Amino acid sequence: MVPSPTSSVQAQAAFSPQTGCLRRFFIPVLAVLLVCTGLVLGLSRINIAQAETTSPLPDTNTASETGGIAPLFTPEVLAWEEQILDWSEKYQLDPNLIATVMQIESCGYIQARSHAGAMGLFQVMPYHFLQGEDPFNPAINAKRGLTYLSQSLKVGGSSRLALAGYNGGINGAQNPPESWADETHRYLYWGLGIYQDAQEGLAHSPRLEEWLSSGGAALCRLAKGQ
Repeated sequence: MVPSPTSSVQAQAAFSPQTGCLRRFFIPVLAVLLVCTGLVLGLSRINIAQAETTSPLPDTNTASETGGIAPLFTPEVLAWEEQILDWSEKYQLDPNLIATVMQIESCGYIQARSHAGAMGLFQVMPYHFLQGEDPFNPAINAKRGLTYLSQSLKVGGSSRLALAGYNGGINGAQNPPESWADETHRYLYWGLGIYQDAQEGLAHSPRLEEWLSSGGAALCRLAKGQ
C-alpha cells in the first residue's frame, strides 16, 4: 500500500490480529523450520528481521532477462502481464517486483479497498491522487502506486527497503527495522519470499501458496469474478 499501517483487503484477511503481529536467494533455516511446523505467522519481529537481513535480494530496476514475469503468479495477476511489462518500462521497475506488489496488494482486483481506505490494484491511499482522478482506473492507480514504489526503491537503495517503504512509508523505512510496524515485517515476509522465487524463475512459489492459504485466496476470488 502507499503507505498505511494496513496495506490491503488481503492484509485484513491474511494478517489477522490473532497472528500477533505490505526483493532472494536463501531462506534461513529457522524460517524454514517455522514454516514446516505451521508457525510462520507467529514469527517474532526479531526473527523476521533476521530473515530479511540475512537474505539480501539483488537490487534491480530493469525488466527480467526472460522479458516477462515469472509464471508462478496467480492467473489473476498473470492476466495483467502486458500492462505490467509496459509499466516496468515506464517506471523503470522490475516487472516481477510490480507483479509481487500487485499480488499481495490486490491479486489483480481492480476494485480492491482496504479498511484504511487504500484503493485499487496497488492499494493507493486517497491523498496520493489528484482531484478528479479515478483511483480505480488501472493506469491512474499504477501511476500513483508505482511512482511511489520507484521513489521508495531510489531512496532505500534495495528491493527490501523499497517494499518496506511501500508498506510503511519511505521515511519510516529508513528507521531501524526493529522500529517498523509488525505488519511491515509481515509484508516483507510475503513480498520478499514471493519476489525471491520469481527472480529465480520458479514455476511454483511455496511462499505464494502460503499467502493464498492464509487469506489471499479470498482476494483472488474477487479478482477472478470481476
